Amino acid sequence: MNRIALATTRDLVELDADDEALLAALPEASLAAWEDDGDWAAYDLVVLRSPWNYIDRLDDFLAWAERVSRVTRLANPLEVVRWNTDKRYLGQLAAAGVPVVPSVFVAPGEQVPDAAVTGHVVVKPTVGNGSNGALLVRDSPEAALAHVEELHALGRSALVQPYLEQVDTHGERALVFLGGELSHAATKGAILSRAVTRSTGVYADEQITAATASDAEREVAEQVLRAAAEILPAARDLLYARVDLLPTAEGPVLLELELTEPSLFLTYADGAPERTAAAIRALAAAPA
Repeated sequence: MNRIALATTRDLVELDADDEALLAALPEASLAAWEDDGDWAAYDLVVLRSPWNYIDRLDDFLAWAERVSRVTRLANPLEVVRWNTDKRYLGQLAAAGVPVVPSVFVAPGEQVPDAAVTGHVVVKPTVGNGSNGALLVRDSPEAALAHVEELHALGRSALVQPYLEQVDTHGERALVFLGGELSHAATKGAILSRAVTRSTGVYADEQITAATASDAEREVAEQVLRAAAEILPAARDLLYARVDLLPTAEGPVLLELELTEPSLFLTYADGAPERTAAAIRALAAAPA
């Protein structure tokens, strides 16, 4: 039997629901915190699952992922993790023709175009997850610019996007793919337009419901994955992917492509933990 590690973090105050469901379906696996000095070579496969504090220690996390990749198989692959942990990948996908929420990237020392902070906008770090560091600003360019400056003061690049109001009524659709095949979908309620709570201490609490992806959503999600594979050959062979879409009058648009450590909402779809376990077992058993 192959030895499998599900990589998490010591900072989680309680077991994540996805991890709990996956451990039940994959009893040969064990949780291991990425910060620990473990013997990663003892595993046939290390699967990134809930190492969500990496956003504050990205260099350390990527160095750890590189060390793991030298001694065993990492999922998703190191090249994918390097690319996907900075949201500037959205610019590459947009250039490839993917419908993406308009995105302006502002590195420290750069100026924000006036048009980017007009109206209702979201300002967030390019390296972030769980809505950490994200701020919804309504009709206040001054407040938007101030948040950009706060991120810059922390040494972080900023991402500025228009706030698409349809998310308040329709939510955000997440399509989960396993081994390149659509497994299930979920709807995430709007987060930034309501009071944000963090019961885990690591990420914002989400309002999740089971969903069925529409044909249009599935078409865009598959376009996203094809484009990612063209940009980055390592993305042609993914264990998991989550494509987050927002509704617009013209159709779904990409908000984020989650290839590093996404919640997979396994408890919201019948058979999802078992399908995920089967995909992990197949990868662990496959020739390197």
